[in-house]
Amino acid sequence: MKRKALAMILAAAMLAGTIAGCGDSSQSGDGNSTETSQEESSSSNGEKVFHYGTTAYGVEMGNTGLNPHDNYSGWSAVRYGVGETLFKFSENMELEPWLAESYEQVDEYTVKITLKDGITFSSGRALDGEAVKECLEDLIAVHDRAPGDLKIKEITADGLDVTITSEEKVPALLNYLSDPYGTIIDMEYGVTEDKNVAGTGPFIATHITDTEIDLEKNPDYWGGEVKMDKVNVTEIVDGDTLTMAMQSGEIDATQGLPYASLALFEGNDSYKISSTETSRAFFAQLNYDTPALQEENVRKAIAMGIDKEGFTTGLLSGNGTPAVGAFPSNFAFGNEAVTAPEYDPEEAKELLKEAGWTDSDGDGYVDKDGETLSLRWLTYPGRQELPLLAESAQATLKAIGIEVKVNNTENTQDFLDKGDWDIFASAFVTAPTGDPEYFFTTHCLKESAKNRGKYYNEELEALETQLHEEFDPEKRSDYAVKMQQIILDDCGFIFASHLKMSFVMKSNVTGFKAHPSDYYEITADLDYE
Repeated sequence: MKRKALAMILAAAMLAGTIAGCGDSSQSGDGNSTETSQEESSSSNGEKVFHYGTTAYGVEMGNTGLNPHDNYSGWSAVRYGVGETLFKFSENMELEPWLAESYEQVDEYTVKITLKDGITFSSGRALDGEAVKECLEDLIAVHDRAPGDLKIKEITADGLDVTITSEEKVPALLNYLSDPYGTIIDMEYGVTEDKNVAGTGPFIATHITDTEIDLEKNPDYWGGEVKMDKVNVTEIVDGDTLTMAMQSGEIDATQGLPYASLALFEGNDSYKISSTETSRAFFAQLNYDTPALQEENVRKAIAMGIDKEGFTTGLLSGNGTPAVGAFPSNFAFGNEAVTAPEYDPEEAKELLKEAGWTDSDGDGYVDKDGETLSLRWLTYPGRQELPLLAESAQATLKAIGIEVKVNNTENTQDFLDKGDWDIFASAFVTAPTGDPEYFFTTHCLKESAKNRGKYYNEELEALETQLHEEFDPEKRSDYAVKMQQIILDDCGFIFASHLKMSFVMKSNVTGFKAHPSDYYEITADLDYE
């Protein structure tokens, strides 16, 4: 009860501070933020407390709670320092051991992983091969994406060794095991009613809701001293509220500020910013159940009617690059390797005309057989710029005669489940495992868990079968280029922008750094100077 009361007091204090910040946003940059931070970030008993506001936690993200076997909640487990995977990614997106000490590729179907010795879960149980076996077996029994990625046939354990045999060749197996859904948790401890788990990370969750997580340092963390005593993670969806909370000193750091707000903190000695390029993309899926979107000319006209350059350089304030395909240019299989329809309103109008869509009644929108070409654009506010993308597309598509009705909601899943949408725009890290296969298996195949628009291409399915068994990195890149080109030619997916990720923090915060994987945020190194 005391912990719940404390959480309520902290939440109330943050709200009050945010409201106070609304009265005078000019306090940003007055030089007192760091001093305030030193006072407010320590409790009465001298504990170090870190207040973190983020747009990247919440129901619309599918990552509430810390159970890695549920939707995208593994991202929260890893991001907030509760759980860890067998392997992790370096800043160059190269695999390196984490809970694992080493591995041996026994054959094309089998890998043997040896764990580090001396690691324990926050429950007190020792990490061994049997614990990993139990965790992975539950993962493939209940998760929506992992079974199709891992193709696990059998897992055996012997001491600190765990051997995984796949039903077929899975060249990217270790990459997939480094996805946050591969977070190793103690299945004997299980998952609590509030979606808590026992992981191996530097922090232990003490209170969890759909909008907030309270954490305390793990005193027995295997990876060394945990420098921060407590962490509070709070979802703040509204960009202005998040900005003012940062300005007023009510939070110590944030992820997800509107790009337009970054200028308020740049060049200000009271703050510092950590930024990195990522493969996170803003992109749209088209619903093939919508009759008009079954027409290739209509899909292509939509692709040609979206001004990616204007959106990226204007509304994103240059904090991103216009996208061609699923991956940014720093990947061998990225933007430079593929082509997509370019912004061309006049050509888009011609395509609609060829398909029989004309403005017969002079209302500014094209119609056919008495029906106006009106599309339901579904998106969510958790990523600050997604609503701006919707507004931009609404304006530019109106210019070619397509009516766009925007539904910006935190409950996108309800509309996706009911089919009440035509275009769904979201943000997604397309290569979080450093390998191209991930995006295709999650979104583009007939059986993909996130293939919301029911896209299907027989050639793509055949190429995925070949990609899935190919171990050579160059050949995997070649397959990725061919597969991207197929979905771009079909215009079943439209990619708008690849994003730069920025963390804004008070100047005395250390050990808090943006990572290109978008996974690792709260670590044992988090501290104040």
